[in-house]
Amino acid sequence: MATMTSIRQTPSPTLDVRNPYTGATIGSVQQTDVQDIDRVIERAKLGFELSRKLSRYTRHGILARAASLVLERQDELAALIVAEAGKTIRQARKEVRRAANTLSLSADEARSNAGEVVPFDAFEGSENRTGWFTREPLGVIAAITPYNDALNLVAHKLGPAIAAGNSVILKPSQLTPLTAVRLVDLLIEAGLPDEIITVVSGDRTVAQAIVGAREVRLVSFTGGFATGEAIARGAGLKKLSMELGGNAPVVIFDDARINEAVEATVSGSFWAAGQNCIGSQRILVHRDVYDAFRDLFVAATSALTVGDPTDETTDVGPMITEESAMRAERLVDDALAAGASVLAGHRREGSVYQPTVLENVPFSCEVWADEAFGPIVVLQVFDTEEEALALANEIDFSLHAAVFTNDLNRALRLSAQLDAGGVMVNDSSDYRIDSMPFGGSKYGSMGREGVRFAFEDMTQPKVVCING
Repeated sequence: MATMTSIRQTPSPTLDVRNPYTGATIGSVQQTDVQDIDRVIERAKLGFELSRKLSRYTRHGILARAASLVLERQDELAALIVAEAGKTIRQARKEVRRAANTLSLSADEARSNAGEVVPFDAFEGSENRTGWFTREPLGVIAAITPYNDALNLVAHKLGPAIAAGNSVILKPSQLTPLTAVRLVDLLIEAGLPDEIITVVSGDRTVAQAIVGAREVRLVSFTGGFATGEAIARGAGLKKLSMELGGNAPVVIFDDARINEAVEATVSGSFWAAGQNCIGSQRILVHRDVYDAFRDLFVAATSALTVGDPTDETTDVGPMITEESAMRAERLVDDALAAGASVLAGHRREGSVYQPTVLENVPFSCEVWADEAFGPIVVLQVFDTEEEALALANEIDFSLHAAVFTNDLNRALRLSAQLDAGGVMVNDSSDYRIDSMPFGGSKYGSMGREGVRFAFEDMTQPKVVCING
């Protein structure tokens, strides 16, 4: 069974993990002291020696069995996600299914993405040469994961790393470590030697020590921009793969199917209580359809069921902590003080913040310029395509954008000009499947996730050339 204690020789303090909705303690995890990092690294080095020797067939089998176990235990895992992260039960079930798919995709990479033949004889002077390149593991991977997809984003780190033959030092969010540990347990049950993954829990100094360790060859991080900058400063000479959030624009033109746009954007805005890096935060609507869209969007938002995440009818559960809900409330208060108007929501009870819709938000406000990471949406009118494009692109970090239009030429034109890692046409910005390349543009990301792309980031080519 995965633990956070096997690397320690003395008792360590524990961290209580609390239910975001009830506040009840649901478990605890032992904390890693920064003085233990040398033992963490040594264990991970041993794990790498074991991992790299596993055949691709063996890696595939472990990951495929783990995917099956996730599906077999989906009720247990979904309940844990609800209790630990506050997602609604319906959303939690979807995350479990996605995590199983992520592991299945990783199993496929282990068996198929081994390298390619290099056509040496295609070049003058190399007519008698033949060869290939293989994909070799990097070594020790440091994986730092957030709370908002406590199972699937951990799977996105572990699956490709195991498929490639690496070992992993996993530091899950301090808010949702139990789900991460449970996934590691299932991988071990599926046959993974337990030294291949070392789970640690601790404060910023622990993360800094791991990131800065020379033996770590890649840091895979999902989280905030400021933390990403700190990791880049302290990492030294190693590969970095980072997903640092976004502030997704959605552009709705006057020829869009308005009812479909409303349905998609309401879901995209308030999924996981808005704690979604590709959630629809800034919705730009053509003036000719602005009033109709606004009225339908506000009505649909107001009809959402908010509250107990264990209830099958709940659409929006709590935020991860009361402090997070208070931050969302403050962002809106600041916008109101600057002249914005509330169309729906802006009520808080503990960690539950009602889905909130704003208009007339000055562009200087934080809720326009930065990632809200809460159930807050800004509606903004525009008149021309050029204006919409300028508004959409003005933010310095961008994961996804979306365009609603029935004009294919316009859709293709905007897709080419929107500065984002992905553009969804006639769908919300929060659409994603686990096989697609996923990451941002400008300052919002470094590298790509998506199983195949993460696998390739976690490997290095080795060329073999035979003369004669």
